[in-house]
Amino acid sequence: MSKYAWALLFSGIIPFILSFYPPLKFYRNIKGLIVSILVVLLFFGAWDVGAAMRGHWWFSAQGVCAVRIINLPFEEWLFFIVIPFCAIFTWEAILYIKDKR
Repeated sequence: MSKYAWALLFSGIIPFILSFYPPLKFYRNIKGLIVSILVVLLFFGAWDVGAAMRGHWWFSAQGVCAVRIINLPFEEWLFFIVIPFCAIFTWEAILYIKDKR
């Protein structure tokens, strides 16, 4: 597994596990979660593809796997799923904690 994949795994594993905490009811708006992640994936994914194609940045072959989709490493696409999930989960968890007080 690449370094980038490990970073994504460590970033997302705790929020993913905690998203099943029953009182939080994180699953109650799964459609909104999916739409939000897709918007981020499409908008920033397109921007990222353009920037990589123009040579504004690149990905070290030592840090990512060989699988590429539209000139971006597979992990970069996963980034646009994992990190928004973590951000939305964190926001929902803060609202839950705030409401409990």
